[in-house]
Amino acid sequence: MSRLCLVLSGLIALALPLSLLAGRVWIAPWAEPVPHAATILAELRLPRGTLALVIGAGLGGAGAAMQGYLRNPLADPGLFGIAPSAAFGAVMALFLGIAGIPLVLPAFALIGAGGAMAMLAVIAGRGGIGMGGGIALFTLAGLMIASLAGTLTSLAISLSPNPFATSEIVTWLMGALTDRSWADVWIAGPLTLAGLVVLWSTGRSLDALTLGEQAALSLGVQAKRLQWCIVLGIGLVVGAGVAVAGIIGFVGLMVPHIVRPFTDRRPSSLILPSALAGALLVLVADTFCRVLPMATELRLGIALSVLGAPFFLALLLRLRRTLA
Repeated sequence: MSRLCLVLSGLIALALPLSLLAGRVWIAPWAEPVPHAATILAELRLPRGTLALVIGAGLGGAGAAMQGYLRNPLADPGLFGIAPSAAFGAVMALFLGIAGIPLVLPAFALIGAGGAMAMLAVIAGRGGIGMGGGIALFTLAGLMIASLAGTLTSLAISLSPNPFATSEIVTWLMGALTDRSWADVWIAGPLTLAGLVVLWSTGRSLDALTLGEQAALSLGVQAKRLQWCIVLGIGLVVGAGVAVAGIIGFVGLMVPHIVRPFTDRRPSSLILPSALAGALLVLVADTFCRVLPMATELRLGIALSVLGAPFFLALLLRLRRTLA
């Protein structure tokens, strides 16, 4: 795992400087001098690249932890309903016309994510692994919350006061890192780091869970504590990402599958490499969105969905062949 982490860290160290040079206007020693190049690099591209690393790391680590907890290779952080709920919170800020006030939109998104976590605690909080099908109840609760948040978001869009508000909401839901600043990095960075630390601390318990629910309980895994750590960790990283960038999907689904063949396949060995690979994936995808010759910049959420949907289909077909 340490060698894999070193390789991924080296690729990130190579990709980040290249991403700073890339864009509609290339900033490079061999190109024509660009006016205000230092300002563009320091105030626009560097915070954007840093935010891509932060969000990607959070989603990658969350995907690995969630697949380990649910023991489902198709699990994604959005399954808990936290991402749709955070999106609904941000949409309400846009709907009410107060998103322009500093920190209001991220605050509403984090409140939405916190509300989803509270609902999970109420619905599935009495369960846990080995306690009356707690994981199944947990998954169903997450799906219900995601459905409810999606419905409320659609309702907000249909009732939006003017076409401009509707366009702003829909555009934001697509997910992007355009025009992000250091303020967004300072919002998402600490929350994502805290969430990844919480998820990393569950590694041994997730390893035990691969042996089965009863075996995990006999090995001393505390079901309720593990469940709360998973909810808290994923809530922090997903809520922070949605708060500053909108919904960016499929990273938590794809990255663990890409990294898993290079590890011993234990969840504890997968969380950190998945975080690094997620950071690299989102950084490269965002750079690709910037350099495409299009009239308007391709939204990052759309680009990753175009990549993730075929990946998800390939996983389904492979699982079908395995089960046949």
